[in-house]
Amino acid sequence: VQLQASGGGLVQAGGSLRLSCVASGRSFSLYGMGWFRQAPGKEREFVAAISQSGTQTHYKGPVKGRFTISRDNAKNTVYLQMNALKLEDTAVYFCAADWDGIGIHDSDYDYWGQGTQVTVSS
Repeated sequence: VQLQASGGGLVQAGGSLRLSCVASGRSFSLYGMGWFRQAPGKEREFVAAISQSGTQTHYKGPVKGRFTISRDNAKNTVYLQMNALKLEDTAVYFCAADWDGIGIHDSDYDYWGQGTQVTVSS
């Protein structure tokens, strides 16, 4: 599985962005999908995950109520809608595929995209 993330950019605090991650290869619907982020000088951290069918989701505490993860298995795509963005959301965002479920640790994931930069300005 190859993953291609896009949709990042520069946005003012309080604004919105939608990230997309397109998967190539077969069996996208068999993978749980997750989004992680890495800010400068910090370790990569979990943001959100969604189950294979899309019926289950998990979110990191600080993004709950602001971010929404979704997927379209017909398009092999997972999305991260980010609203009410804050300065601390600035990071490179990565999508990842988890064969076994919807983990919250990066070690749970089998495939990774290249990352897309999100910069929130004041």
